[in-house]
Amino acid sequence: MSEIHQDTLELLEWPRLAAHLAGFASTAAGRRDCAGLGLPDHPAESRRLLLETTELLALDGLSEGGLSLQGAEDIAATMALCAKGGCAGGEELLALASTLATARRLRRQIEDPELRPITTALVAELRTMPELEQRLHFCLEEGGRVADRASGPLEAVRRQLLGLRAERRERLQELVRRYASLLQDTVVSERSGRPVLAVKAGAAAQVSGLVHDSSASGSTVYVEPQAVIPLGNRIRDAEGQEREQERQVRSELSALVGEQAEPLGHLQQVLVRLDAGLARARYGQWLGAVRPELAETAEAPFELRELRHPLLLWQERREGGRPVVPVSISVGPELRVVAITGPNTGGKTVTLKSLGLAALMARAGLFLPCAGTPRLPWCGQVLADIGDEQSLQQNLSTFSGHIRRIARILAALAEGATLAQDSAALVLLDEVGAGTDPTEGSALAAALLRHLADRARLTVATTHFGELKALKYADSRFENASVAFDVETLSPTYRLQWGIPGRSNALAIASRLGLDPAVLAAAAAQLEPGGEGDVNRVIEGLEQERQRQQEAAEAAAVLLARTELLHEELLQRWSQQKEQSAELQEQRRQRLELSIREGQGEVRRLIRRLRSVGQEVRVGGRLAGETARQAGQRLRRLEQQHRPLPEQRDHGGWRPRVGDRIRLLALGKAAEVLAISEEGTELTVRCGVLRLTVALAAIEGLHGEKPAPPEPPPQVRIRSRRSPGSRGPDVRTEGNTVDVRGLRVHEAEAAVEERLRGANGPVWVIHGIGTGKLKRGLREWLSGLAWVERVSDAEQGDGGPGCSVIWVK
Repeated sequence: MSEIHQDTLELLEWPRLAAHLAGFASTAAGRRDCAGLGLPDHPAESRRLLLETTELLALDGLSEGGLSLQGAEDIAATMALCAKGGCAGGEELLALASTLATARRLRRQIEDPELRPITTALVAELRTMPELEQRLHFCLEEGGRVADRASGPLEAVRRQLLGLRAERRERLQELVRRYASLLQDTVVSERSGRPVLAVKAGAAAQVSGLVHDSSASGSTVYVEPQAVIPLGNRIRDAEGQEREQERQVRSELSALVGEQAEPLGHLQQVLVRLDAGLARARYGQWLGAVRPELAETAEAPFELRELRHPLLLWQERREGGRPVVPVSISVGPELRVVAITGPNTGGKTVTLKSLGLAALMARAGLFLPCAGTPRLPWCGQVLADIGDEQSLQQNLSTFSGHIRRIARILAALAEGATLAQDSAALVLLDEVGAGTDPTEGSALAAALLRHLADRARLTVATTHFGELKALKYADSRFENASVAFDVETLSPTYRLQWGIPGRSNALAIASRLGLDPAVLAAAAAQLEPGGEGDVNRVIEGLEQERQRQQEAAEAAAVLLARTELLHEELLQRWSQQKEQSAELQEQRRQRLELSIREGQGEVRRLIRRLRSVGQEVRVGGRLAGETARQAGQRLRRLEQQHRPLPEQRDHGGWRPRVGDRIRLLALGKAAEVLAISEEGTELTVRCGVLRLTVALAAIEGLHGEKPAPPEPPPQVRIRSRRSPGSRGPDVRTEGNTVDVRGLRVHEAEAAVEERLRGANGPVWVIHGIGTGKLKRGLREWLSGLAWVERVSDAEQGDGGPGCSVIWVK
């Protein structure tokens, strides 16, 4: 990395952001990787990192307690030692076994090529070596101690040690009892790894043995009795054998690890990448950030809505800092230079750093703390000149320091001209041209910005020079922006305004800071008419007009929102009233229909009573049977009039096709059409993981379209005597014939009605010829029935005029 690129990272405080990111890593190796967060050299790698971050963020949210790397350790040093033939310690080998188990668990959690193709590909070639893990756990106990079962000779040596120590302990207890009067204490102590007795100094000659130490007062000497010295020597020898056997076991295990150094190195790299990716995901979630879209070309626009500086967010949330004011940046593909003007401490430098960090974060696979979806090109070069480069050691003034850094920026742009076409260059200049004569400085700054407009995708510069504000009107590649200033409180609002140059507000700020009013008045008098003062007044007028338009737009937005709420409320009330009216009408219709049915039942019971009496009764000069029959006919007509009309659905000829998305009426869910039956009446659909076969009438379009019924197949005309409206055969049989001869009209009506209710075809009624009264009464009654299509005389062979054929709809 070149010097200017490293300087830019320092100026933008990239190492500080990387340190914050490292705090979200789970392992020591992951924290080191995040702390040294690098920048990919190709756009494809950045896009892969962004997808990797997205997949790990989703998986971390799905897993109970989050995705865990507990048990993963840094095994790089252990692998290097074992690969060189060294002998690793027991704890290091156990940490390696734990890392293998963690890698196997993570691979099971991650593997899903459809949901997580990037991370699945990352762990696809991962070897977790369960045999090596089992061998390590078999030979090592908790704490790294070599287990007895690891080696036969080791187990024998430890049994021997156990016996020798028990024998020495028994002899020591016997000596303590024997020399109790000569001892200062009956507790067996230890000096230089050997057991000793605390003997009184005057009685030391009476206890044979080896003196190892004495007390500070000289009254006690610590003697290893001669009786246990040979046992101690044997124990020391056995302990040496034990250490040798343990070292031999660890050496064998280390050799097994060394044989797998290459796959273990790959496993370590994968775990570090997973830890770093998970840290990026959790850091982005903590920031409330969203995934950016990296454009395919360098000429793409910058669209960053409500961008917040990530380091200021950290200060706000972790250190109790001030709330962060977001800035919105929208730079079209035709723009090359943006000049930001306005007062000091107004947020110009923060805007530069926010934009620079956003470009670097997107390149490193980090999400951006924005609203909406941020869009920007892949910036292969982010170059900045921010702050004061004054150096007493190098004999550099402020102006000289800026010029040297800008020279390095121009050199880096010249070297980067050979980069890929989809790589953009972003240049950030703070107080360009400052530190020297204002006239020469503004001329140099204007020339520099024009030069950069030809060589960088975007240059953002802050300035106080009024001449730079006019570049926009001579070159369409330039744009002005400013940080807002509240003239009432005489303080900056930190809001970025586009299209309007800003004022420095130096006099206003000086007044707020308590400068002598006489000095301020003299300074105001020095402003030349028609010069900078008039420009500032024009800018002030533009700002006021912009403020009025913004207030009017906000008022219009509030009015529009209220109108929409009122419209929704009116629609809701209208729907409720319509539903209530329809429900009331339905209730009335059901009550009327119930009354009609009760009346019909009463008429039938009356007719049956009259029939059982066997004689006609006159009511008001008319036969009671005739009166009952006419009442029944009126009730039927009322029922037909108040019967609800069938719902007429306008399907508009819409028919579903294979591949269409439809809605299942029974489930209320969308589904995809997989197949349609030959008749077109049934569909095979997939709803989620379910595969169903449903009728055509059980579905509708996503926009409420009702399916058109399938076209009927062409009919083959067969010569028969079937009438167009009939459903059964038109052949007279005993089952479809009723004989009413000798019955009165109302009796005949009841008999015919009973037969018609169960008919599935024409019905023959034999009434005879006689005077014709029975035939006329039946025909008149049948003409008032809505479900009777027509009535005609039977054919001559079936009775002719003495028999009527009733065709039911």
